[in-house]
Amino acid sequence: MQNLEVLINNYLYHCYTRKNLDSKTIKAYRIDLNQFLSLISSSTLPIPKEILLEYLSNIHQTYQPRTIKRKIASVKAFFHYLEYEEIIENNPFNKIDFNFRQPKRLPKTIPSNIIQLFLSTLYKEKNLCSTPFQSKAALRDIAVMELLFATGMRISELCSLKQVDLDLENGTVLIWGKGAKERMLHISNEDVIKALSDYKAAFENELKTTDWLFINRLQQRLSEQSVRNMINRYAKIAGIEMHITPHMFRHSFATLLLEADVDIRYIQKLLGHSSITTTEIYTSVSMNKQREILEGKHPRNGMRVE
Repeated sequence: MQNLEVLINNYLYHCYTRKNLDSKTIKAYRIDLNQFLSLISSSTLPIPKEILLEYLSNIHQTYQPRTIKRKIASVKAFFHYLEYEEIIENNPFNKIDFNFRQPKRLPKTIPSNIIQLFLSTLYKEKNLCSTPFQSKAALRDIAVMELLFATGMRISELCSLKQVDLDLENGTVLIWGKGAKERMLHISNEDVIKALSDYKAAFENELKTTDWLFINRLQQRLSEQSVRNMINRYAKIAGIEMHITPHMFRHSFATLLLEADVDIRYIQKLLGHSSITTTEIYTSVSMNKQREILEGKHPRNGMRVE
């Protein structure tokens, strides 16, 4: 009879030393496994199937589907480790059917008129700058937001860009996505190219001291939080009431391209999705837009037939 608390600690140590998982992942595993231990009425192996089913029932009543899925994955991985180390003969979770329907969360997008208002506000604020410092900061902010919307890249990808990744002469940007996968995107809009050129010219001296493309006033890599703060500040100035996040620019980029009849597989490549299934979520958003158009614009709606 082995104590579960000891086994959990051994497993977490294994994750750190053998699997080289990062600290955040191990912290999440620790939280999920300690919660599992607190919810079951047994602290030793083997654990009866009835207790495991009771645990699953408990978390289903408490958490949202995405959180439930993560917690189950954490516990199942722990038991897989026990099976691999021959501490138990079989992973009991392999015999339990815990599949459940996870509701599809549609991505939140920004209406195109709101995006236009947001970008216009950036340029208006630049024209109102009264000092060189303010002007330079405004040029950087414009370049950041123009590139974010022009490419649909993730905020983490944008903040991780190096100067060598941007080729203004050929109008391309090399993006390093999840899993160190790279993709090359073209920047076809002249306003975006000009915004990036103006930024690089204004920060020419500062950029000589770093490899990063976008930097802050301390000449360090621009943080993701700084971009979020930037969005909030200009949205407030523009009088935009909806809460805008960096990822919403990515969602809007994909949805607007889909509504412009761009093939979804091209959009998959542009976004850097490894699976088309991930990209297909935008078809649901597009269908909502289609319904709005047909309900509000279809000529049959204005016809009276008697």
